[in-house]
Amino acid sequence: STVGVVLPDIWGEYFSEVIRGIDLTARQAGYHVLVSSSHSDVAETRDVLRAMHGRVDGVVVMSPHASPRSLEGALPPGLPAVLLNAAPGTSLPALSVDNRGGARAMVGHLLARGHRRLAFVAGPPSNWDAAERRRGLRDALRTAGLPPDGAVEVEGDFGEESGEAAGRRILALSPRPTAVFAANDSMALGVLFALRRARVRVPQEIAVAGFDDVPIARYASPPLSTVRHDIRSLGERALGRLLDA
Repeated sequence: STVGVVLPDIWGEYFSEVIRGIDLTARQAGYHVLVSSSHSDVAETRDVLRAMHGRVDGVVVMSPHASPRSLEGALPPGLPAVLLNAAPGTSLPALSVDNRGGARAMVGHLLARGHRRLAFVAGPPSNWDAAERRRGLRDALRTAGLPPDGAVEVEGDFGEESGEAAGRRILALSPRPTAVFAANDSMALGVLFALRRARVRVPQEIAVAGFDDVPIARYASPPLSTVRHDIRSLGERALGRLLDA
């Protein structure tokens, strides 16, 4: 018996942890796992799902860049499926991280520490997780009585290199922000790298925070402040829901 897993990417600590959780649970239940990447492309996601037709007993799909309706249309009738981190509006079983609440909590924490000049490194514009984390940022600013544009928003793509580029842009701002919140840990680690190269002390001169708590975050220098959710458990629970179906 085989289950299919479709992820936006299969590179990096985040997706490795998701796969690890799925694989551990599948192995215990006697299932093999077939993994594929959609490369964050909606058409490719649909193509991968069609290619899995007849080869798997069910699928776990993480596609925060595609509408749930388009995913449902690509699934063969009767094939059990569980969605991960998908936008609302699906009748399929779905599991999501509280992106908005987590971002709101982190920005609230930075504001409570006295930071008033913030920079936000955003994720891809078409990504549901990224959009929700931006909404959480703006929620926290609004609650604190600050304007929605109270944080300088710098674009990113969830990758380390975009975080490093964002860090260089932030260093060029005048006045410099006193805290940076990156929409995921990979970009936060890139920001840390840029600040370290510029000999900027963290957190004394600029505080840095991320989102996800990927395993390497605790080994960064200094250890990365981040919004923790159990990535491996997300994979385990998704596969458990699929097996129930």
